[in-house]
Amino acid sequence: MSISSTLERLHSQARENRWLWLFSIFCRLSLAAGFIPSGMVKIMDERFASGLSVNHPMGHYLEALHHTGYYYTFIGIVQITAAMLLLIPRTVTLGAFLYFPIILNICILTYAMRFDGSLFTAPLMVLANLYLLGWNYEKWKYILPFNRLANEISGQESRESDVQTQENANQRPVFSRHGLRLLYARFRIFFKQLLNDKFPTLFFAGVFAAVVICVVGIPSLYSIKPRNTLPQCLRQFKDSRRTQAGENFCGCIHKSGEPLDKCLNAYNETPEDTIQTP
Repeated sequence: MSISSTLERLHSQARENRWLWLFSIFCRLSLAAGFIPSGMVKIMDERFASGLSVNHPMGHYLEALHHTGYYYTFIGIVQITAAMLLLIPRTVTLGAFLYFPIILNICILTYAMRFDGSLFTAPLMVLANLYLLGWNYEKWKYILPFNRLANEISGQESRESDVQTQENANQRPVFSRHGLRLLYARFRIFFKQLLNDKFPTLFFAGVFAAVVICVVGIPSLYSIKPRNTLPQCLRQFKDSRRTQAGENFCGCIHKSGEPLDKCLNAYNETPEDTIQTP
C-alpha cells in the first residue's frame, strides 16, 4: 500500500469521528485565543510581557523587538490575521499554514531563552497547529511529491469515467436501478458518519501523554532557569549545595543583564558551597 493511499485511509477514518471533529474546533479556538491578545498588544504599540524585566534574556529580545517600528506592528497584524482565519471554517487551512511558522519560531525562542512564560504552552500550540494541518489534509495534499503522480493517474481515470458515465447516461433512464443503489450507498455513508461517536481512546491517551511531556518532562530538562523575577530565580537554589553559584547566576541575569550563555558558563565554573565542619 502506497504512502498516499495510507494517509488517505487514515484521514478518512479520522474525519468520520465526531470526537476528533470537536477536538479540531477546540484547537482552532485555543490557537486563535492565543494570538488575538498578543497581536492586539503589538498593534497598540505596547511591549509584550511588559512586566518582564529588560535584564531578563527574553526581556532583551522583547524590548528590542518593541523598538523595530512598523515591523512590530506587522507581526501583530499577521498574528490577528492568522487567528481570524482559523475561526472561519473555509479559511482554516490557510490560517494554519500562516500560524505555523510564527508559533514554531516562538517555541524555539522559548527553549533557547528558557522562558517560563511559554515553556510548555508553546510546544502544545505547535502540536495543535500540526493537528489542524492533518485534519485538513485533503486541501493541501497535492503539494506533496508522492501525491502528484497519484493525482495525474486519478485525473486520467476520472476523465475516462466521465466519458463512460455520459455514455451510460444517454442510454439509462434517470431513475434506474443503478442510480437508486448509488443514492442508497451515499445515504448510508452519510448516516454512518453521523452515528460514528466511538471515543478514540488511544488518540486522546496520546494527547494526554503529550501534555504531560510538555508540562512536566520538557521543563525538567533544564537544571536551572532564569525565571521571571530575582526571588523566583533564587528560590530554585534553596537548600542546595550551589547557593552561592545560584546567587551569582541570578545576579548576572536580573541585576547585570548579561547574556544567558555567559551567566550559565559562570555558574558552571563556580564551585559548590564549602561545608563547614563543626
